[in-house]
Amino acid sequence: MKIALTEFVTLDGVSQGPGSPTEDTSDDFTRGGWLVPYLDKLFVRRASDWLGLADGLLLGRRTYEAFARDWPQITDPNDPFTERMNSLPKYVVTNTLTEGSWHPTTVLHGDPIQTVGKLKAQPGRELQIHGSARLGKALLSAGVVDTLRLVVAPTVTGSGRRLLDHPSAPVGLRLIRHEVTTTGLLLLEYERVGAGRVGEYEGVTAFV
Repeated sequence: MKIALTEFVTLDGVSQGPGSPTEDTSDDFTRGGWLVPYLDKLFVRRASDWLGLADGLLLGRRTYEAFARDWPQITDPNDPFTERMNSLPKYVVTNTLTEGSWHPTTVLHGDPIQTVGKLKAQPGRELQIHGSARLGKALLSAGVVDTLRLVVAPTVTGSGRRLLDHPSAPVGLRLIRHEVTTTGLLLLEYERVGAGRVGEYEGVTAFV
């Protein structure tokens, strides 16, 4: 399978709390919800297309717990994401959970580079990372991520956790697809080029 990382970011690279002011207030972040004013039909259609390529979801613990709390509560039959999000296999990278509540879930213990590398070797289309920025950043630096999809909002928060600050290794990317929505969102799709192989990087900690 290919590993695909999808992230929402601001122009200054912040990925924290795109959906609402209360989504992620860690480190006293108070500027969440910055993506919502820019959502439009093209964004929804493209995000649905991307999710349609997934054979599973790969998540860090914090994102997993938030998704497991919220997605099963969405009952709108016209929502283009709910059925797929709830039915896809989920893989959560953590050393603190023993089982998941959002079925079907597999808990991955141990070194994330090694465990995700084993999943990557299995047949299939895409194993997609949504949110889980710390996990995604580490896997990108380690050369495990094949595809990076960025949704860039035309706003600057000035604070918050950034997606690509201080990667542990250089990452080469090639832009293969781009679009601009009516609200000014940039939809950017990259493929990784020139990164290292799985197992070359040491000292990556588990995401607890």
